[in-house]
Amino acid sequence: MTSGPVHGTWEPAPATRWEDAFLSGNGHHGALVFGDPNVDRVIVTHHTLVRPNGGEHARPPRLAAELPALQDRLLAGELTAAESFTDGRPLQWVQPFHPAFRTELRGPTGAWHRFRRTVDFTTGEVTAHCGDRTSRVFVSRADDVIVQHVTAPDLTQDISLDHRLPGAPDGLGVGHGALRTPDGALLTLRVRYPGSDRAYTGVSLVVVEGGSTTLAPPGARVEGATSVLLLTRVRRHTGELDVAEEARALRALLTEQPYEDLLDRHLAHHRTAYDRVTLDLRADPAERALAGSELLKQPHSAALLERLFAAGRYHLLSAGGLLPPRLTGLWTGDWDTAWSGAFTTNANLNLQTASATAAALPEVTEALARLVHRQLPDWRENARTIFGARGVVAPSHTDGESGLTYHFSREYPLHLWTAGADWLLQPLVEHDETRGERDPRTAAAVAEVAEFYEDFLTRTDDDGHLVVVPSYSPENRPANASWGAIDAAMDLSAARHALLTAAAYHPEHADRWRALADRLPPHRINADGALAEWARPGLDDTYDHRHLSHLYGVWPLDEINPYDTPDLAAAAHRALELRGAENDSAHGHLHHALIAARLRDAGRVAHALADVLGGDFFHDSLMSAHYPARDVYNADAAHALPAVLIEMLVQSTPDRLVLLPALPAGHPAGELHGVRTRFGAGLDLVWTPEGATAVLRPTRTHRIELVTSSGVQPLDLVAGEDHVLTLGTW
Repeated sequence: MTSGPVHGTWEPAPATRWEDAFLSGNGHHGALVFGDPNVDRVIVTHHTLVRPNGGEHARPPRLAAELPALQDRLLAGELTAAESFTDGRPLQWVQPFHPAFRTELRGPTGAWHRFRRTVDFTTGEVTAHCGDRTSRVFVSRADDVIVQHVTAPDLTQDISLDHRLPGAPDGLGVGHGALRTPDGALLTLRVRYPGSDRAYTGVSLVVVEGGSTTLAPPGARVEGATSVLLLTRVRRHTGELDVAEEARALRALLTEQPYEDLLDRHLAHHRTAYDRVTLDLRADPAERALAGSELLKQPHSAALLERLFAAGRYHLLSAGGLLPPRLTGLWTGDWDTAWSGAFTTNANLNLQTASATAAALPEVTEALARLVHRQLPDWRENARTIFGARGVVAPSHTDGESGLTYHFSREYPLHLWTAGADWLLQPLVEHDETRGERDPRTAAAVAEVAEFYEDFLTRTDDDGHLVVVPSYSPENRPANASWGAIDAAMDLSAARHALLTAAAYHPEHADRWRALADRLPPHRINADGALAEWARPGLDDTYDHRHLSHLYGVWPLDEINPYDTPDLAAAAHRALELRGAENDSAHGHLHHALIAARLRDAGRVAHALADVLGGDFFHDSLMSAHYPARDVYNADAAHALPAVLIEMLVQSTPDRLVLLPALPAGHPAGELHGVRTRFGAGLDLVWTPEGATAVLRPTRTHRIELVTSSGVQPLDLVAGEDHVLTLGTW
């Protein structure tokens, strides 16, 4: 029995499907670990591995000259006018993410006995025990290498690198290399994409203790050894890779105790980050001890929520580094990844990274910042080419290389969406708020968003309000019009927020940008009493949809809330009540939960969580699926769930703290430690049916507003002085 939440998971059998393989990663390399003692397989991935498909040469449509005519037609009431705002191209997908290869250590076939595979979230180490054989794998954050170590008496293994994974395209140019070394072998695998000068090369250094090593092309054979260590990297490149240099770099990592030393260096980065935040829901110790696959069969278990919270933070940390998490995190075992395994920025990436600030994972926020800042030149081209404007417009779909908007169609006119830059920058703004310092890169980027709106917002309505035209509410359409419309609520919230944020960062331009924000129209409340998805009168709502774009002002923004804008908050709540789940996408359920938490609706939070936990969305690996019945491997639920659990317990703005706003009745007691607030304080929270205690550890002196079940009161915080809050029954 366990005395606290389990920071890991385990299974009594090897994974037979790659979706159930345990995961390790360092934000660059990823590893899917099967744990089979007969064929010890690890699928290797890397954030940079995207297959050329023409997307690398695609450009945004040159439509700026046609924009005024489109605006005229839409404002004149032509509700389908935007369908012709295209250059006629077919739908072009971005370059698809794919796995690199698998490492295989194939031994004599035998029966399993005393088998157990585990993943330790605190270390990132995946371990498989079978009798006297132990296999351990982790991906080092310190040395950017996949480390695989197998120990057993009298090890006999055939070791190889194999690119033949599901969906691998025909025409790959494949070359293997095997070289004996004094302490084992060096294996290489080069794969060149069809019709391209781009390739990737895997390099594995094999270090053997005891026994003998012989070459067995395309790999090596080890006999009579006591341990085998593999150090593996993959590089994407053009031309030829300097394999000798890669081998020297791997050999430089070897010490007298290479596995232990590599792990120690890794833990200084990984464990430090993972341990910052913990959640304890006072779960049943017997349920905490269950294997993950068994725990998933108990959707109402507090132990399941504890473990998914821990797994979500672990997987999010492991996927964030060079880039933030993709639709599949950092992992896939199939070349045919759904939606190209890309970054979808109109909900998915945003939900996945939602907990990064509060859950104290600045590593993930920095990964998002890398994506944003490396793509800003492309965002400028989008603004200039499509809208004839200065500033920046983010794409709704990117492969991580190109930030150009070229993925769109009639039913998905994603090139019309202008709110993306504001949503992608919001976590960076929150990170600045938490630190109490403004990153000059973020300051420059928010100014460019404001410049776009200065050039784009030129049309007005009869009341003198600015009009967002064309306007797109991902990925919905009015019931009586086409997808490209006018004054989508999300666009109004994003434009207003972007201008006010830029004004706060740049006082010298504040008057101009605030004046522009003030000219935007208010949100509209429709005949059902709900916040309308389109503020333009005459555009009717379509309620049954997985996206909740129109409630962007509730979450992630603070524009609409029960404290400052109670009437709009009530209308937003009505809109949430009317929203259908459409196709039961996991991201839709958890997006619903996040908004419900902001609106203090604990019942809706609980219902949305129940839909996900009871819908068979999680694999044995505790990575999630996009649809029920574990259909389509996808990281949205796994990575977004920690944000929901934090938001139902703690919410903050730069000037407000809300405690226990939406706690479901099924979790009457627990502890949350280490979360960060946007006013620069760490927070620990303990609650029971009798009351709650919160400890604030502020890093700056500040007065905030405290909201509890007892009401609202001011709270003065002093930097460096812990502040203990004692609450009555919540």
